[in-house]
Amino acid sequence: MARVSDGAVNGTVRTLLKGEALLVLALSVILYWHAAGNWWLFLALLLVPDLSMLPYLLNPRVGAVAYNLAHSYVAPLALAISAVVLHENRLLPYLYIWTAHIAMDRCLGYGLKYAAGFGVTHLGILGKPAAIVAGAHR
Repeated sequence: MARVSDGAVNGTVRTLLKGEALLVLALSVILYWHAAGNWWLFLALLLVPDLSMLPYLLNPRVGAVAYNLAHSYVAPLALAISAVVLHENRLLPYLYIWTAHIAMDRCLGYGLKYAAGFGVTHLGILGKPAAIVAGAHR
């Protein structure tokens, strides 16, 4: 019988999500290369979305909201659609860097955050086996 989730994915579903992230990372890098982006710029901006962790200094709830806004595909893909519709293709390399960052984080197990704390993500608990901290974010 299937186990009820505690809010984090595991097993095959987690593996599938991390596999998807690897493909998004590869596609983002390929599209950046195809757009003839500057690789120094790519490296310089790759970690910029992690500035969204700064609100954790205020409290975990505000931190989680800020982090999730910067680490969800919704905003970069909405901007990509806008850039294409408005023929602002010069914005696309920045969007590829942003999606590459999100995908890289997901490949490494850094998922979207719950308000319980930075280490409590939709991909599991960071730093500790999930069994040890079972129910930590209920």
